[in-house]
Amino acid sequence: MADKKRDTVREAVLLGNAGTKRTDYFRQAAQQEKLPVFFVDWKDYGKWKRQLFDGRGERLVKIDPPLWKSCSLGEMNRLVGDYIQKLDELSQMAKRLPLEFFNHPQAIQMLLDKRACKKKLQEAGLAVTEMLEDPAFTQTDAPAAQLVERMRCMGACQVFIKPLYGSGAAGVSAFRIQPKTGRMALYTCAVEHPVHGLVNTKRLRCFTTQKEVFAVLNRILEIGCIIERWYAKAQSREYCYDLRAVVLDGRIEFLLGRLSKGPITNLHLNNHPLEVPALGIPDPVLEQIAFLCKHAAGCFPGLRCAGIDLLLEKGSLRPRIIEMNAQGDLMYQDIFHENRIYRREAQMMKEYVIPQH
Repeated sequence: MADKKRDTVREAVLLGNAGTKRTDYFRQAAQQEKLPVFFVDWKDYGKWKRQLFDGRGERLVKIDPPLWKSCSLGEMNRLVGDYIQKLDELSQMAKRLPLEFFNHPQAIQMLLDKRACKKKLQEAGLAVTEMLEDPAFTQTDAPAAQLVERMRCMGACQVFIKPLYGSGAAGVSAFRIQPKTGRMALYTCAVEHPVHGLVNTKRLRCFTTQKEVFAVLNRILEIGCIIERWYAKAQSREYCYDLRAVVLDGRIEFLLGRLSKGPITNLHLNNHPLEVPALGIPDPVLEQIAFLCKHAAGCFPGLRCAGIDLLLEKGSLRPRIIEMNAQGDLMYQDIFHENRIYRREAQMMKEYVIPQH
């Protein structure tokens, strides 16, 4: 007996935030692709969840990250924890309801944890920025001093320190120590606020005295961080650069260089975007990048879209994955021009074949 014909998506659901570029430009792309979209604001999440159990028939959901008003790094773990709880709820709902996801909540959750994500990539044999062994920095009164000792033992004179959770360079710091002289430099957007504690800003600062460095480092390490080797990056003119790839169904849809004179390349820190052809990256290296991105995305079941940050080592141009983001599809350099990423996502959702339940 022949199988019944399976339906494609009639209406997609966008779970996001009203009045944001993510929402506005995705809906614009969906309209161009003639994909009806039912929008659910995160503020109405509880009401929508009840509607699903009452029989509303949404089938394919795109989850955008919630908006958080707090810039306090001390609040980050609690806010992410609340988000993870909602992702767990959505995963459980999909077991009982005819509910499908563009990026599965479990895949989003796996990529939220930077350490777990990187370990998964390492287990797959993919080239990543190396994590230093993870002693319990927070179980001592002097985590910064313990980090310095750990770096000395491992022969590492410069590292990146990243909170386990978060994006947009929140709490990300680059730390360098001169082995012979002991001179230090800490580059970070994190500063101490008299009311809110450690907060994230959009300005990169450099601390150079041990007292300043240790004061900020101790506070950052208390949050829970991963420590990674700081690699010398490939250069273009007087800038170093890394790359942001947006990967859809294992294929790079968008690739952009991020140029900086400092160690942190996030574009919202007044760094410079540059189209990849202008960087003159050799074709064999581009092929290696495509291979890495395809196989990295394939490590996480249910992941159809990912933003992947990569560096090219200075000299060899060997690509390494820095980190992945399951919701890294908003690129201003794209939405203000072709809006290609969101249009491709809308096409993918429109073509999605709903499995029989």
